[in-house]
Amino acid sequence: MEFFKIKRDIPFMSYGKLTTAISLITFILAVFFLVTRGLNFSVEFTGGTVMEVEFKQSADLNRIRNELDELKLGEIQVQALGTNKQVMIRLPNKANFTSAQLSNQVMDVLKKHQQGVILRQVEFIGPQVGEELVTHGLLALAMVVVGIIIYLSMRFEWRFAVSAIIANMHDVVIILGCFAFFHWEFSLTVLAGILAVLGYSVNESVVVFDRIRENFHKPQMRGKSVPAIIDNAITATMSRTIITHGSTEAMVISMLIFGGAALHGFAMALTIGIVFGIYSSVLVASPLLIMFGLNRQNLVKPQKKKEEAVV
Repeated sequence: MEFFKIKRDIPFMSYGKLTTAISLITFILAVFFLVTRGLNFSVEFTGGTVMEVEFKQSADLNRIRNELDELKLGEIQVQALGTNKQVMIRLPNKANFTSAQLSNQVMDVLKKHQQGVILRQVEFIGPQVGEELVTHGLLALAMVVVGIIIYLSMRFEWRFAVSAIIANMHDVVIILGCFAFFHWEFSLTVLAGILAVLGYSVNESVVVFDRIRENFHKPQMRGKSVPAIIDNAITATMSRTIITHGSTEAMVISMLIFGGAALHGFAMALTIGIVFGIYSSVLVASPLLIMFGLNRQNLVKPQKKKEEAVV
């Protein structure tokens, strides 16, 4: 079913050099911010103290953050656990202070402003645990990338596989660059969002590439140039792209707005990733196919004439 019927092919490939240049500049800027500013790792990666506190009434998270700023402990994370009566507080490590001393300071401040505050649980995350999470996170990312490379190499001709891999890496670096530039917190939920974006982006690339490959075998496409064939394939999938990604993006934006602090990083990574995933699949991966020399001979094998038997 097509709700958005596009009669004429949109000449995407005529802007291929421009979009590739924009992508290259954006990629370089993202790498620059990653190197110069770095990622703002959360307590899970850097180590710190995690407290679970219960209130008699619904707590105002912004008010709690302002109250805890008096301690000048650094960036303190406050988020609700299910309901606003149960709150998780994450404290960064501070020299010459134990986890117990930090949690006692926090409880003193909270009890001074509100009554009936109960400390349910305190956990200390050491720097070694944080290093293990970084290692495991990078390993998970590498395994996903390798899996995508193997899958694409088996399913498509090498030009398609390399183009899709470059486009996927483009999406990941852009997301990381945004988090570095705005100094947003990089947590395990953000890493989960990036892994989801990898799968989401490669799915869009596969849909477009499948249609491109089909077009090369269609009789009505014979005699048309490679850019025209690619334009037709992308235009044919536009209706599906608008419906699928529009619905997904609406859901993710709802999570971003109404999901609270617990889902903010995850939703932000997905929001950026979906937008750039569509962009890279259409305006990065497809022009790369032309740059790598894709033509009809790469995909359509010439039919061999059967030799007649000599009597």
